[in-house]
Amino acid sequence: MKRVLIAGAAGFLGSHLCDRFIKEGYSVVGMDNLLTGNLKNIEHLFPLPQFEYYHHDVSKFVHVPGKLDYILHFASPASPIDYLKMPIQTLKVGSLGTHNLLGLAKEKGARILVASTSEVYGDPTVHPQTEEYWGNVNPIGPRGVYDEAKRFMESITMAYHNFHGVETRIIRIFNTYGPRMRLNDGRALPAFMSQALTGQDLTVFGDGSQTRSFCYVSDLVDGIYRLLLSDYHLPVNIGNPVEISLLQFAEEIIKLTGSKQKIIFQPLPKDDPKQRKPDITKAQELLGWSPKIDRAEGLKITYDYFKEALNK
Repeated sequence: MKRVLIAGAAGFLGSHLCDRFIKEGYSVVGMDNLLTGNLKNIEHLFPLPQFEYYHHDVSKFVHVPGKLDYILHFASPASPIDYLKMPIQTLKVGSLGTHNLLGLAKEKGARILVASTSEVYGDPTVHPQTEEYWGNVNPIGPRGVYDEAKRFMESITMAYHNFHGVETRIIRIFNTYGPRMRLNDGRALPAFMSQALTGQDLTVFGDGSQTRSFCYVSDLVDGIYRLLLSDYHLPVNIGNPVEISLLQFAEEIIKLTGSKQKIIFQPLPKDDPKQRKPDITKAQELLGWSPKIDRAEGLKITYDYFKEALNK
């Protein structure tokens, strides 16, 4: 049985990855310090003999006894609310955490996949964003703690690949949504959903013309799984290229939830990206991957999850 370590296992994406690897017949080691993760996301896995859990911060030295075939680094605060509140931890998990896990991969002879982000493109001047685009990032702005942590993550990962011969994979994740997102996450979808469900007006920043491209979580997880098992070591965008403005998106949520709330506008946060749309040509050609779940279907499942979560 192949054994995989998933760092950030109790988070939104990490928990879905644990499920996928268990389903595929792997032995899964989950690791999380629960800074933003929640054990509820993985408590259904605790009775399984092929699942074990370590409460640990990967920014500190990481030791896992026994063999490891694969490591997935998904440990990091990922929403602006989190990384503005925890800037140092965000920088440390992207730098020290990545260093520690790369060292572990080298020691174990394991292949490692690191979770980078579309935020490495910053507020892009190229649209849609291809993997060859170097980005437009403000390193000292409020979002810099996350953007630059991920850019450093990619650099050190490539250094370990080139210098030590470690088998590495880099995914650049675009906006993803689905069950197990935190209601107070602060990103557009959970914010709109929780506002609509609790009778608050929906807050749109700026004039709402900025765009995002939303990928359903099962599609993303499938892309991650395919990339891990591929033989391609350079960054790959995984996301849904169907673009929508945040104003249109807020209107979709109002319609879906049947709420009577109105949309209110707030000033645009500093360095907020105006456009976000992945070029997924590489994923299609190299991995045979394309998203399958359309937004209407994904939003319905996510809405049902949020409704239930709010009533608990």
